[in-house]
Amino acid sequence: MLDSLQSLSDAIAAAVARAAPSVVTVRSHRALSSGFAWRPGVIVTADEALAEEGEIAVVAQDGAVAPATLVGRDPSTDVALVRVAREDLPAVALDAPAPAVGALALTLGASDGAPVAALGCVAHVGPAWRSLRGGEIAARIELAAGLRGASEGGLALDASGRALGMAVFGPRRRTLVIPAATVERVAAHLLRHGRVARGYLGLKLQPARLDGDGGIGAMVMGVEAGGPGALAGLHQGDVIAAWDGQPFDGVAAILRDLGPESVGRRVTLAVRRGGGATECVLVIGERPAG
Repeated sequence: MLDSLQSLSDAIAAAVARAAPSVVTVRSHRALSSGFAWRPGVIVTADEALAEEGEIAVVAQDGAVAPATLVGRDPSTDVALVRVAREDLPAVALDAPAPAVGALALTLGASDGAPVAALGCVAHVGPAWRSLRGGEIAARIELAAGLRGASEGGLALDASGRALGMAVFGPRRRTLVIPAATVERVAAHLLRHGRVARGYLGLKLQPARLDGDGGIGAMVMGVEAGGPGALAGLHQGDVIAAWDGQPFDGVAAILRDLGPESVGRRVTLAVRRGGGATECVLVIGERPAG
């Protein structure tokens, strides 16, 4: 029994040692997180843990500090990309198969470049889902494994040391994994384009009760001049009762529907205005940078 435990311990320590040279500390304005080498000189980290502005630096396992520049970030999937003049950092192979519930798993971050690991198991595996900000996540993977604040943006590993994806904080500080497939897709897009397009309505909306049927609609509280809503003929005070033929399911549901694939899509809105009903056809725009 003791020999088996020692063998397991040695195997886990070896898995951490193999992956650790790829994991770095990411310093930004009043924020510390982790990241990992995705391509030579390109680091993936968690968007949520990266400061909105200010200088960025990366600390590698050898303790060397190198300045970094932001390549792009996608809040909807929590993936951010920075570039650093360290092409010697070994790139992580995001090639682990889908994990099984109950399988051992590790989180691996860095503190001043030194590895910080925690052992746990896969608590939940679910299908693809959409984040509250509208990002498409390939699978829902939750870990029963500790994650220190500065380790967010580091790696989630299976028991053999293969990378499941990026470890981040979810609701109630649960440890979630942004799966390898999502990281690869979003990071490649950021490297090419610097940003991920998001749908844009040019409207300020507020939930409102619909007269008569007691359903939920969205009252237009503001219309941006020249925006998609204005071009569709919407006015302040209008109440949107249906979205593309479907009962309105709340403002948050519309925002989740404004992913990259929504840009350019035409939607028909059932609108209540001044006691009457009308329809507006809105072409979803691309949210301006910044």
